[in-house]
Amino acid sequence: MTLINGLPAHVLLVHVVVVLVPLVALALVAAALWPRAARRLGILLPALALVALVSVPLTTQAGEWLERHVDGGALVRRHAELGDGLLPWAFGLFVLAAVVWWAARPVPAESGPGGRARWSTLPVRIVVGVLSLAVAAGAIVDVYRIGDSGAKAAWHDAYSKKVTGHDS
Repeated sequence: MTLINGLPAHVLLVHVVVVLVPLVALALVAAALWPRAARRLGILLPALALVALVSVPLTTQAGEWLERHVDGGALVRRHAELGDGLLPWAFGLFVLAAVVWWAARPVPAESGPGGRARWSTLPVRIVVGVLSLAVAAGAIVDVYRIGDSGAKAAWHDAYSKKVTGHDS
């Protein structure tokens, strides 16, 4: 994917990543720490995590195309290098979202009405909660760093600090 309606696809796809990855990260932490949140989110959590995961390489590939079509510099190269590091975080979010969703599903009614959650043991919940917090924090920080470097690469000499003659 290179252009969408005449615009570089990266410029548009990046918004999917910037919104979905932090959203999935926050939802994952909530679901990992509060089983009721996991049950309420249900299949939506891993589904959104999958969309976020798929959007990362699409955005990266579109960014590589754009990199070949702009005057590259150190800022653009830095942004591209940072962008390549998001996929493992997105994969971690997806895997943990799938684990949390699966674990929060009720066990068939052998144990009584409504069943019970698959991960009723506290040690399992603690491990999944800590892993979810770590991966979510890493993903959010990485999205911020990538976005900041991209903004600097795109805007570093593209505006004037003084008013350019347009009336306010």
